Amino acid sequence: MKRDKNIVPLSRDHHFGLLAGWKIRQGLKKGISYDRIRRFVNFHWETHQKQHFDEEERILFPYSDNEHTQQAIREHEEIREIIQAINQVEEEQLLTLFADKVTAHIRFEERILFPYLEQALTPEQLLEVGAQLDSIHNDEEIPYNDEFWLS
Repeated sequence: MKRDKNIVPLSRDHHFGLLAGWKIRQGLKKGISYDRIRRFVNFHWETHQKQHFDEEERILFPYSDNEHTQQAIREHEEIREIIQAINQVEEEQLLTLFADKVTAHIRFEERILFPYLEQALTPEQLLEVGAQLDSIHNDEEIPYNDEFWLS
């Protein structure tokens, strides 16, 4: 099923989230230091993921308070907690957990939540979501200088 044009910006963001998970896994496979990968996680959070979660929670999710949106909100909070933990303790498994959780969360939104919302929301509601996203969403990818995943 083709994604409704009004939520395409959020779907496009998911590509960057999946890519971040892949980069983290590559870094771990290559034995890159925890600190280098942690810096990338923080960069990804500050330049991409935080805004993405905020846009979903403020613009899209209020239109449908059901089990799927509640699950997405819980997963957002779990990911926030993992990022806090990554910055508090140096445990490689937290980096793996972050990559896995972000990937699973994106798959859930793309395969279950977004198709549900596309059916549940009225065309007018979807247009309102699209208009709000158009006014604030930034599709620009900010490059990360330390390409540790290529080392």
